[in-house]
Amino acid sequence: MNLADYLSDLETLVNIDSGSYDAAGVDKVGDFVAARLTALGCRVERRTVSPGTGDIVIGRRRGAGGPRVLLLAHMDTVFEAGTAAARPFSTDGRRAYGPGVCDDKGGLLAGLYALETVLRRGREPYGELILCCSPDEEVGGAGSRAVIEDLARESDHALCLECARENGDLVRARKGVADLTITVEGRAAHAGIEPERGADAALAAAHLVIGLHALNGLADGVTVNAGVIRAGARPNIVCPEATIEAEIRAGALRDLDAALHAVDLLAAVPQVPGTRATVRRGTVCPPMETTPASLRMLDLARAIARDAGFTLEAAATGGVGDANLTAGTGTPTLDGLGPIGGADHSEDEWLDLASVEPRVTLLADLIERLAEAS
Repeated sequence: MNLADYLSDLETLVNIDSGSYDAAGVDKVGDFVAARLTALGCRVERRTVSPGTGDIVIGRRRGAGGPRVLLLAHMDTVFEAGTAAARPFSTDGRRAYGPGVCDDKGGLLAGLYALETVLRRGREPYGELILCCSPDEEVGGAGSRAVIEDLARESDHALCLECARENGDLVRARKGVADLTITVEGRAAHAGIEPERGADAALAAAHLVIGLHALNGLADGVTVNAGVIRAGARPNIVCPEATIEAEIRAGALRDLDAALHAVDLLAAVPQVPGTRATVRRGTVCPPMETTPASLRMLDLARAIARDAGFTLEAAATGGVGDANLTAGTGTPTLDGLGPIGGADHSEDEWLDLASVEPRVTLLADLIERLAEAS
């Protein structure tokens, strides 16, 4: 690959504002991706997946026969409109900087360059290579979820192009997450004259928050955070209603289910007489669990890296991504296959320029070797 061309393309992408709810900006990135995929001989499809976000872009390239390999990247960032103008793409000769340079424009571009590398070699041992670029990963991917899951079910392997960890690790596991809203209903009363006629929803919610916190460590890796608490309107009224917004994360689906069940049990036994709690679950994002099949993919990636003269490890992380969705369908999944980067979601976000060529080559080799090994 030509690193100068990669950097020129990266500058183009980073200097496009593409926050998750900036549909026009995300679609501008989508235009770039679709044009590049078309030039590489892919059949390109664009779909609107939810109001207010850009289109999902899917490119398909038929090969010589064999398994389907799915690549996943995302086009949206966490940054507001105007960030690219205020903090445009830059390099210091060692690192590149700018909004989304690592998460995930560097990874998305690595996928395009890896596809170009595979095509230049002329073998194409896969049955089909699919590159899916989502518009809403940074806000949970609710619109893209069904499309990604359908693509995963028709694929034999999923390779996700989030950038490698700061130390170069791939990602072998991600926690799943469940969002919860707990509504506590009480009874209003005058706090000075007849408080005994009230049922304090704020106090009941406080007991629930303590109970939720106690679920941390329910199983290895389970975390529970009550991040938003709302209660009452006036200090002279016994609080009639309170709301808790919480999330649960776990590395295994069985542990996530166990924690959700424990929350239901907490809510079913109010600690303040006259109050009642209702738990509403949001969409549950499944964990990306390490499986024998995904470990075989990792072993293959490690062997490719050894042949290229570097070592490769893999980590588990608490963050979620599109890899959770592919793994949740049972498709063997490996993540972190973009170049090395760090400081995601901050003004200091960076991409290691020396890692670009080896990681693009690693990705291209892995696509071919997975197809040949099946």
